[in-house]
Amino acid sequence: MNIAELLQGVTAFAWLVVVGVVAIVVMRATRNRPLPRSGLLILVAVLVAGVISSVSAGLVFVNPQERGVVISAFQPQGYRPLVLEPGLRWVIPFAESVITYPISRQSYTMSMASQEGQIQGDDSIAARTLDGQEIYVDASIIYQIDPEKVIQVHIEWQTRYSDDMVRPLARGIIRDVVSQYQVEEVVSTKRAEMTEKFRAAMKIKLDENGLKLLDFILRNITFTKEYSASVEQKQIAEQQAQQAALTIQQKKNEAQQVREVAQGVADAVVTKAKGDAEARTIQAAAEAEALKTIALALKDKPELLTYLYVTKLSPNIQAMLLPANAPFLFPLPDMQPKTITTPEVIPTLPPPPPTPTPGP
Repeated sequence: MNIAELLQGVTAFAWLVVVGVVAIVVMRATRNRPLPRSGLLILVAVLVAGVISSVSAGLVFVNPQERGVVISAFQPQGYRPLVLEPGLRWVIPFAESVITYPISRQSYTMSMASQEGQIQGDDSIAARTLDGQEIYVDASIIYQIDPEKVIQVHIEWQTRYSDDMVRPLARGIIRDVVSQYQVEEVVSTKRAEMTEKFRAAMKIKLDENGLKLLDFILRNITFTKEYSASVEQKQIAEQQAQQAALTIQQKKNEAQQVREVAQGVADAVVTKAKGDAEARTIQAAAEAEALKTIALALKDKPELLTYLYVTKLSPNIQAMLLPANAPFLFPLPDMQPKTITTPEVIPTLPPPPPTPTPGP
């Protein structure tokens, strides 16, 4: 409680005292027991109450979050050109009065929910998009009175600035901005841009009317039931199409995997065939080189060929018959395995014992 409010209470009490004094004087007078100097007593009570009332009417306390507009009978325009700053201030009693306005932050909410906005019930903004779809917008405007334009607000709007200026301006601007966008842009790619347009337009309009825009909040966007149903069906169709495309891609990936496996097998076969061919080529070259070496060896020693022929027939052949026109027998002692004969050892028996001679 500030001193101005305290003085107002004292003033009320002083006038109650005056009324009480007058009542006592009248009651005593009706009983033929008048108070001595009752008129002077009433006059003193009235003067004290009047002084207290005058002081109370002249003292005004302005809170830190407020500014005061002085309505004055002594000013040509009917008000002081300067606002009252916070603190205890003095005005001319009974000739001037003060109307205070808050300069703290205020908000105005328009919502479909019945308990969220300043107005009970559905207070959302119905707007039409560029393609004719109706949507419902919930929004909040956070603002404050410009301390330097309090007098302008008082002259133009008084205390009606919230309902008669902020609300209709916001609803009109929201409808104008929404009409510049397609319905799909409103809820997806252009929502941030649209919100920025709301904020810029509201700032200009509020500045013109003595208010400052602190923030604009686009709370929610709602569609009609018919459009919501169509959007849901469209989303279902898109999800089904995406699922089908995913299945097709999966089948393609499986087919590609099969092709790659087959290609790998084919490459392995080709590589193996190339390796076998190269091995055969190397082997043939080695055999050719070996035959060339053998041919050079047989050139000077043809009998080696006969020897090789004989050794290939059988390892057990010890003799060979030549054709009939050359009936010669060639022993092959070198091919006969050598046998080592071990001399037989005859055991030696011990001599028999001597025969005894009979006696005479």
